[in-house]
Amino acid sequence: MFCYGYIRIVPFQSQIFHFFKFFSVFVCLQGSDNELKAEKEGVSDSESKVDSGVPEVPVPPDDTPEVLNKALSGLSSRWKNWWVRGILTLAMISFFFFIIYLGPMVLMMIVLCVQIKCFQEIITIGYSVYHSYDLPWFRTLSWYFLLCVNYFFYGETVTDYFFTLVQREEPLRILSKYHRFISFALYLTGFCMFVLSLVKKHYRLQFYMFGWTHVTLLIVVTQSHLIIHNLFEGMIWFIVPISCVICNDIMAYMFGFFFGRTPLIKVGYFERLNKSPKGCCKTWEGFIGGFFSTIVFGIMLSYVMAGYRYFVCPVEFNNDSNSFQVDCEPSELFQLQDYFLPSMLESVTGWTTVRLYPFQIHSIALSSFASIVGPFGGFFASGFKRAFKIKDFANTIPGHGGIMDRFDCQYLMATFVNVYIASFIRGPNPTKVIQQLLALRPDQQLYIFNSLKAHLTEKGLLPALEEAAAA
Repeated sequence: MFCYGYIRIVPFQSQIFHFFKFFSVFVCLQGSDNELKAEKEGVSDSESKVDSGVPEVPVPPDDTPEVLNKALSGLSSRWKNWWVRGILTLAMISFFFFIIYLGPMVLMMIVLCVQIKCFQEIITIGYSVYHSYDLPWFRTLSWYFLLCVNYFFYGETVTDYFFTLVQREEPLRILSKYHRFISFALYLTGFCMFVLSLVKKHYRLQFYMFGWTHVTLLIVVTQSHLIIHNLFEGMIWFIVPISCVICNDIMAYMFGFFFGRTPLIKVGYFERLNKSPKGCCKTWEGFIGGFFSTIVFGIMLSYVMAGYRYFVCPVEFNNDSNSFQVDCEPSELFQLQDYFLPSMLESVTGWTTVRLYPFQIHSIALSSFASIVGPFGGFFASGFKRAFKIKDFANTIPGHGGIMDRFDCQYLMATFVNVYIASFIRGPNPTKVIQQLLALRPDQQLYIFNSLKAHLTEKGLLPALEEAAAA
């Protein structure tokens, strides 16, 4: 994982993504090759057991609060599930507003907690399926790799966003300088531990689980790390995408529940049993209703939030107070501007211009992705659950399943937002350049100063600046 970054000098996020993609494909190809050989040569009883059928995962018991069970006892299971989901949804939305009020630091901690819980739910499924094989160190190594990857990502984040603090403290400066080597050494230790844990009769299954762990890290850890990067760009880049996914999920469920007739996607096992956990929103009526509702919601929410500096300013660390601050002069992206309407809309509305924040136009792209592509994250998770004949990843939230059931679309959305910001929004950051210059030796700083001075003089900008300063 980490050694790949030393082969090519590319951004660290790309290093991790490319390696995980390469590794997961490698493991899958090896597994496919082994399956073909097994058909010809036969395999041991323990290995053939894996392919004998769909693994069974214990179904968690119904953990709906007793007070809700009593209050809704007279309703059918369909309406009971509707009310349970509705009540718990309102509770989760209220909690979401509360953590936003607590500030960006609490949001980062919540993201980390959600990441750990999602990882635990996916790894637990693997352990539940294959625990009878008594694989050595499977869970221990899974959690160890989670620790390694988090150390790598959060170490990069601390170095990037807390540069002055890191340079000020000698232990942090040393850890920052050798961060990638330390990360590589930690991962290499886990890799060697895995090789030493190999058991002859379980080779194939152990490599399955090794790939299982790494793909889980790709899906959960790397994308939760991108959520934190989005948060540093401004809380609006965190709140609006998450809210759009939530709105689409709710409105697709509502439209599908009341008007759904035409199936959108079929995924075998639970379709036959008629027990699809989200069957109401897997209809064309739910999909289309969720799309238009999310577009309108995104535009309205963006208009409200774009007027507050607390939401639009980047989250920065104040070295004087050793705390986060959210205060700036809003960029043009968050300043009202006049836009001329197309002639067709002008004839309908009677308006020549409309006054909008530029961010509202970007919110249309975010809302469209959340309602068109985002649900495929849910479809992917549904297919995964059906492969193991389970309804939910866990029973953490009554009526909703596990934490992963609620964040299956959020992780895909986080990746899109990060790519969108890097492609269309973010520009060069003078503050970070200055921070890096201040960390150089005096002779290096003088060299850069003279080079920059010569460049500005050649361009004819320096005399103009000097005259302006003298005036």
